[in-house]
Amino acid sequence: MSDTMAIILAAGKSKRMKSELPKVLHQVCDRPMVEHVLDAARQAGATKIVVVVGHKAEEVKQALSHHPDVSFALQAEQNGTGHAVMCCENDFKNHTGAILVLTGDTPLLKGESLQGLLDELSSQSAVCIVGTAETESNQGLGRIVRNASGEFLKIVEEKDANEEEKKITEINTGCFAFSGPELLSALKSLRPNNAQGEYYLTDCAEILKSEGKNVAAVCSLDISEAMGVNTQEQLAEVEQVMLKR
Repeated sequence: MSDTMAIILAAGKSKRMKSELPKVLHQVCDRPMVEHVLDAARQAGATKIVVVVGHKAEEVKQALSHHPDVSFALQAEQNGTGHAVMCCENDFKNHTGAILVLTGDTPLLKGESLQGLLDELSSQSAVCIVGTAETESNQGLGRIVRNASGEFLKIVEEKDANEEEKKITEINTGCFAFSGPELLSALKSLRPNNAQGEYYLTDCAEILKSEGKNVAAVCSLDISEAMGVNTQEQLAEVEQVMLKR
């Protein structure tokens, strides 16, 4: 899809990294981890990239200033992933093509996997494709809830999940492909009705589904691609996976 943009969420502060350096600037194979996400987005065809910054915003902007296809949106207060995307509204309010929404702390993402989400968005005439993966190690991850026919219903965060939902092994990887106009529409209906009191991007998929629009969850990513980095131990683990690649 030639008219594709990417939004990369990189505003958060991670206390568990125990470092003054912004999390997304920690290095994986001698490059800031967020640059690996930029690579994957470009490989999938994104020609414009918006990085959402917040914690130590100027430091992140300076580190990425040499990328001519990257612009920045400020999330001054971190009120959830949906709120982060809202902060980019001026960047995509007139965008009629596809939008990838990714997180800046998942450096193992592959361009071909993201291209697969965009292909599904087009081939299914969908307004949203949720990228999922299977894992028994699902603690702390959002679960994909489907109906008896296997159709996507919603994403439930662990803190909001009941006991049955916690047993689900298909998880949200944090990778989404949206139709730009439909994403903008769904954001306007977002409400912080959850245990965290935050605006969840994941709720956009459920909102669009409730409006009768085609939303699908596609289990097309390897679980390693969803490995987010929140600790120094996870950083070392991600580095080992990338070295093996």
